[in-house]
Amino acid sequence: MPKRIIIGKVIKKTGDKTINVLVERKVLHPKYHKIVKKFKKYLVHDEKNEANVGDVVSAIEHRPISKRKSFVLKEILERGE
Repeated sequence: MPKRIIIGKVIKKTGDKTINVLVERKVLHPKYHKIVKKFKKYLVHDEKNEANVGDVVSAIEHRPISKRKSFVLKEILERGE
């Protein structure tokens, strides 16, 4: 089964080896036929504590590490301020 890859922006460092990533999708509204933004937050495991707030990162699906953490940091695509 292929593993999901998410790309999003780090909005918070949530404790040791964990980052909070905000993923934005653009979908067509079923009734009004306009493009709307949908957001979802994911907890991502960052083993080396290398990502900072504002970075754009890529994460890959992994076995559950904790109750809400099922993604592991793959790479940092763009550094923030």
